Amino acid sequence: IAGNHEVKDQVEDIIGFIKDPQKYTQLGARMPKGLIFYGPPGTGKTLMAKAIAKEAGVPFFSLSGSDFVQMYVGVGASRIREVFKEARKHERAVIFIDEIDAIGKKRSNNLSGSNEEKDQTLNALLTEMSGFKHDEGIVVIAATNRLELLDDALLRPGRFDRQIEIGYPDQGAREQIIKLYLQGKPISDEVDSEKLARQTVRFTGAMLENLLNEAAILAAKAGEIKITMNHIEKAFSVVLAGAEKKDRSYITQEERRITAFHEAGHALITKLIVPMQRVVKVTIVPTVKGAGGFSMSIPKDSMYMTKRDFISQIQIALAGRAAEEIIFGKDLITTGASNDIEKATYYLKELITRYGMDDTYGLINCEVICPGSSNQELLKVCKEKMDQIYEETKLVLKEHEEKLMVLAEALLEHETLNEDKIIELIA
Repeated sequence: IAGNHEVKDQVEDIIGFIKDPQKYTQLGARMPKGLIFYGPPGTGKTLMAKAIAKEAGVPFFSLSGSDFVQMYVGVGASRIREVFKEARKHERAVIFIDEIDAIGKKRSNNLSGSNEEKDQTLNALLTEMSGFKHDEGIVVIAATNRLELLDDALLRPGRFDRQIEIGYPDQGAREQIIKLYLQGKPISDEVDSEKLARQTVRFTGAMLENLLNEAAILAAKAGEIKITMNHIEKAFSVVLAGAEKKDRSYITQEERRITAFHEAGHALITKLIVPMQRVVKVTIVPTVKGAGGFSMSIPKDSMYMTKRDFISQIQIALAGRAAEEIIFGKDLITTGASNDIEKATYYLKELITRYGMDDTYGLINCEVICPGSSNQELLKVCKEKMDQIYEETKLVLKEHEEKLMVLAEALLEHETLNEDKIIELIA
C-alpha cells in the first residue's frame, strides 16, 4: 500500500499480535477485538484489511454487511456464527465485514421502527466478538463510509476498540500511489508523477488507478507504444465528466454560445476570487454524461476549509448561471446549472448547519437538534444567504464583463482552453 503511513503505524501492532501473541500477553496486553476503518469510498479500506491478513500470513474471510440482511429472522445471525466458527478452526484469522452499516445501524428505541432480523444479526456479531479469548489471534475488521450511523454498542471498548480513519491521500501519498500504478506501464519521459500528484487534489486511490488505467486504454486505442501526458489529460476528462460526444450536429450555435458563457463564468470567477485554485481545463465539448461542457478546477491541498473558502466555492458554482443571466437575460437562463446549484446548496448547508459559520444559527449543529428534518425557517435562511451570494457573484462578473466576453469568444473558437491560455486571455 503506497502512502498512508499513519494508518500503517496504527495497524502494525495488530499484525504483531496475530503473528506473536505471546510477546504482548506476557505484558498483560490484550489484542483489540476489532477495528473499524472509516472514510470516503475508494480510499483503500478493503485493501488495508487484505494487507493486514497478507502481512500476518493468516486466512482472510471477506464478507459484506448486506450478506447478512435476510428475509427470514435468524438467518443472518446463524451466518455470523458460521463465519466465526470457521475462523476459529484456523486459530488465527482476519474477518473483514465491508459496509457494516447494513447491519450495524443504531437500533431503534420504538418497537415499530426496529428491524428484528437486523437486531438479531447485530446481537450475534456482538456476542461472538465478546466471546474471544485473549490469546486468540482472530481480529474482526469492519469498513464503513458512515461511522456516525453505527450503533454505540459496536463502538464501545471490547468490541470495535479502534476506529481508524482512512481519508483522502495527501500530495506525497498521491505521488507514491501514482508511481505504484505506473509500474509496468510504458510511459513517456514527460509524465511527471509529482506534477500529476499536484493536479489530483481530493482524488482517492481508486480514482488514481482508474485515471491511469483510462490513460493506458486511450494510448492503446490510438496505437501508441507509450502513455503520454496528453493521454492522461484526456483520461482526466473521461473520469470526471465522461467521454466526449462525437456527434455534435444537433447543437445549435445559440446553445454553443450559452455553454461558452456559462463555462467562461465558472473559469473567470475562479481566477478572480481564488487565484491559487488552478483551472486546468475549460471546454464546451459535450460529454456522454450529459454535460454541455465543463470547467475543471483544482483546489489547493489544505487541512481545513475557512468560511471564505466555502463562500468562494458557492460563488464558483453559481457563476455559470450568473453569466447566463447577465448576457442573455433572466428569461433565457437554462437547466445547465442544475449540478452547480446542488453543489452550492451543499456547501451553504454545511456552512450554516454543521460548522456554525453563519450568525443566524451561530454555533449550533442543526442535525443534532432536529436530525433529518427540513426546517422551513432554515430553508428561508439558506435562500436569503444564497440570494445574497448570487448577487455578489453577478456584481463581480459585471465588473469584469469584458474578460467574460473574451473568454467566451475564445471558447467558441477553440472549444477547449487550458490554464495558461485562460491566464493570458484575462491578463
